[in-house]
Amino acid sequence: MQIQTPDWVKHAVFYQIFPDRFARSKQPHKRLLRDARWEAWEAMPTLQGYKGGDLWGIIEQLDYIQGLGINAIYFTPIFQSASNHRYHTHDYYQVDPLLGGNEAFRELLDAAHERKIKVVLDGVFNHASRGLFFFHDILENGPHSPWVDWFKITDWPLAPYTGDLPANYEGWAGNRALPVFNHDNPEVREYIMEIGEYWLKFGIDGWRLDVPFEIKTPGFWEEFRDRIKAINPEAYIVGEVWGDSREWLDGTQFDGVMNYLFTAPTVAFTAGDRVVLEQVQTRDYQPYPPLFAAEYAVKIQELLQLYPWEIQLTQLNLLASHDTARLITIAGDDQASVELSTLLLLTFPGAPSIYYGDEVGLPGAIDPDSRRGFPLEAHWNQEILKTHRQLIALRHKYPALRTGAYQVLFAQGELYIFTRILETEELIIAVNAGTALATANIDPASLHTQPHALLYGVAEFEWDSTQLSLTLPPRSGCILG
Repeated sequence: MQIQTPDWVKHAVFYQIFPDRFARSKQPHKRLLRDARWEAWEAMPTLQGYKGGDLWGIIEQLDYIQGLGINAIYFTPIFQSASNHRYHTHDYYQVDPLLGGNEAFRELLDAAHERKIKVVLDGVFNHASRGLFFFHDILENGPHSPWVDWFKITDWPLAPYTGDLPANYEGWAGNRALPVFNHDNPEVREYIMEIGEYWLKFGIDGWRLDVPFEIKTPGFWEEFRDRIKAINPEAYIVGEVWGDSREWLDGTQFDGVMNYLFTAPTVAFTAGDRVVLEQVQTRDYQPYPPLFAAEYAVKIQELLQLYPWEIQLTQLNLLASHDTARLITIAGDDQASVELSTLLLLTFPGAPSIYYGDEVGLPGAIDPDSRRGFPLEAHWNQEILKTHRQLIALRHKYPALRTGAYQVLFAQGELYIFTRILETEELIIAVNAGTALATANIDPASLHTQPHALLYGVAEFEWDSTQLSLTLPPRSGCILG
């Protein structure tokens, strides 16, 4: 079969926003709670505390987002929930009133689209919250509830809040707060499909699916894709799958996944032994031990051969997220690690995703610290911000950086060089992750065109009929064109 993926994603640069932590509206009359006891914005975040970020505040910051060169936003959940991260969904049809409700989301969606910024929402469809009406009815009425078959109940009575008794129902990862849906029930299946359709009709541009690998019901994601694409063939469907995702990336289910198979080796190569081990002990994501350039090249080539090219171009590539520590903290506060990995991110096939605040050097250890409030401008790292703006602008300027072929030219020691080629356009990208000056001599026969200009970074290069000589300072990268 011919695989079809959304064309706009191939040209997108995503910005991931955790809504409670990005911006509070400067117009307090728009907020439902005007005098709430929010956590101090710049204080260390806690597991249960709210900082009061809302969608009105994000609207007020759209100029900043657009100025970065961002043309797509991925929101972590925005639906009504009794948690700051909102993965405990109470109502799939209501945007959380603390965020401004459906009215604020309508205004945000329209304002984003006016700026040609796409909007992707987080769909938590494997499990819900104890506060979801259907589950609450079961808590009130026990086996008499008409919703009993919507969840995986094993015995009575249910114990949703105390660990002294067995829960007697399945919660995601054993968490009583997150009852798992019974997806084999056709009514549950239809309920979730209709949620997906509703928000597509509302105007969103796609879904990021939380732990979709947990749903084992045959044909579930195939039907989801069919129904979503029937409304908007260009809607983006991206799954949170941390490892080998061939099972879901055959063209019948997802357009891409959160590409941690890119993240881990990229951080291992650029940060090396600077990686703080206690900040990476999560799931399959292990950017350690350090990789030399040749080892990194092998990892990247294996990744690029794992999925069809049409899928590669719509992968969601990232360096950090709400589920990991911040990149600069993982790298032991080493700025060069951030800049080098960002260079590799913005020049890799697929859609790069920047976790809010990473572009200004926001630190943060593993959850909840990785979910800090977006910092005041006085605390921005301007050099890291400049790096992001330059690289995003270059990605938008040169189609080869978005959809061009990827070919490794040189990978020895800690020097890694590759090219992106699209028709007559060719760009050479080089990264020296080492602490010493590095030089490579490249056979011109492996290139399609002669590089004429240094588009980014600091480097010296010479071209003659026999070779391209390229020299990079320690811990630096460049783009030639």
